[in-house]
Amino acid sequence: MTLNPKDTAVSADLLTVQGLSIAYGPTAVVHDVAFSVAKGESLALIGESGSGKSTIAKAILRLLPHSEATATGRVALNGRDVLTLPEKQFRPLRGRELGFIPQDPASALNPVRTIGAQAHEAAALLGETDPAVRRAKILDMLEQVGLPDPLRVYDSYPHQLSGGMLQRVLIALTVLPRPSLIVADEPTSALDVTVQKLILDMLTDLRRELDISLLLITHDLAIAAERADSLVVLKDGAVQESGASRDVFASPATDYARSLQADVPALHPDRYRSQRVPFKGAHDGDSRTRAGASPTAGFQIDVRGVTKRFPAGGKDVLACDGVSFSVERGRTHALVGESGSGKTTAVRLLLGLEQPDGGDIEVAGQSTSGRSRADVREIRRHLQLVYQNPFTSLDPTWRVGRLVREPLDQFGVGTKAERAQSVREALEAVGLPSDVASRRAAHLSGGQRQRVAIARALVVRPDVVVLDEPTSALDVSVQAGILELLSKLQRELGLTYLFVSHDLALVRQVADTVSVLRRGQVVEDGPVEEIFHRPQHPYTRALLEAIPLATVPAGDQASKQLAKATA
Repeated sequence: MTLNPKDTAVSADLLTVQGLSIAYGPTAVVHDVAFSVAKGESLALIGESGSGKSTIAKAILRLLPHSEATATGRVALNGRDVLTLPEKQFRPLRGRELGFIPQDPASALNPVRTIGAQAHEAAALLGETDPAVRRAKILDMLEQVGLPDPLRVYDSYPHQLSGGMLQRVLIALTVLPRPSLIVADEPTSALDVTVQKLILDMLTDLRRELDISLLLITHDLAIAAERADSLVVLKDGAVQESGASRDVFASPATDYARSLQADVPALHPDRYRSQRVPFKGAHDGDSRTRAGASPTAGFQIDVRGVTKRFPAGGKDVLACDGVSFSVERGRTHALVGESGSGKTTAVRLLLGLEQPDGGDIEVAGQSTSGRSRADVREIRRHLQLVYQNPFTSLDPTWRVGRLVREPLDQFGVGTKAERAQSVREALEAVGLPSDVASRRAAHLSGGQRQRVAIARALVVRPDVVVLDEPTSALDVSVQAGILELLSKLQRELGLTYLFVSHDLALVRQVADTVSVLRRGQVVEDGPVEEIFHRPQHPYTRALLEAIPLATVPAGDQASKQLAKATA
């Protein structure tokens, strides 16, 4: 496989990219990119947001906006330069030769049409005219991608399926016409870690069974190294380095690739541990399953035996079933589990957005049950939330100063001048310059937006901050910056964190203690080191095994780090 072809002769590779440069108007965003993918091989384009990954993919798929973007160079599929093909000649290649799996399955499918109706469009590319034969092929492919009840999926609308099921549907529709090359743009970034593993395993199996080539777009170096034969590392639209996955992963040649590797949580489990005060508290030693723990003065949060039911489909669903956990002052406790495990319900109960059917919740020694609205409101002032997605949690039309000041306005804290000063101090605390206050959230990067969200949570000087998947929508390098910031603020302000996540590699980096939730119950609970070194429950072991880890040469530093991370 030739990653940087020099000649212009027709390549034996399935896909050959030579001297690809892309500009939006006068602004160049991709610079002289070259790589190739042989039949049946997989190659990953990796880099942060803005590195040019998705733009290159759009150029290959001919999805760049014609009126805005200009692409030069050569992109050859089976020897045919797709950049110069007339649209009429290129259109038949879509679906049949070039398949595309987009990042967000929820927005990629038509919400008002059934899965079956949309699948027939893909099946039409097979040339089959008999609807019954098409339907049989569709159901067979839905079963092949691991959907347990293909007929129900076929008759369902997208909103009736989970994110993991929708991603499997997209893969089925993409693979159905048997394309030569699949372009997968961050195909698992919105999925739970165990579902992510299933999807990636399925893509790997389908690629091998059907001899399909794969171009994987991702910012996660561990996933890329584990799942691709070769890597191309991009920064600011230019190739930083390329080569076999195991070589780039084990011994990156550039500072940028080394920084990406350093930001992989699974490889550096103790990255933030040295920055925290050694953990000595009520749970030293083997302290699993604290359901019966009595409240103590050291607990900033104490949740005991909480239950919550919701009506669904004519019956009650038990979202929380006797959930108990506690968090000591100045510590970080993680709630871990997949979608539907009860994490979000537990957080909503803690924040007072829902009332429990049973059990008790105390914040700073005060029970939230049976209190007046005013009392609960005052308790909630000291318990703030940072949402998962900074792109949707902040009003894009508001200026940053107003966004950060709003909690002060809502709680009536201080004079107008004091509030302005508090906003400046909060922005400074999260490492943002004061002039950001006059900018709109829509004009900020993802990392900057999440810093604004943290400043907004801190401006009322809370004791507890609930972090709901605070970095899942961010690149790994931006994620690392946010985690460094949270660690620093905790040391300086004595904050207590409740960290909600499905990613155990990340949890090991940031948390002191952890509760693993499954179907509304705590199945394992205790200090992070104990849970990681001696997991007792099969579900916890499954979460740990789902952490993406690349195979690297034995005996090198990366191998030692991998062994340490999975010990």
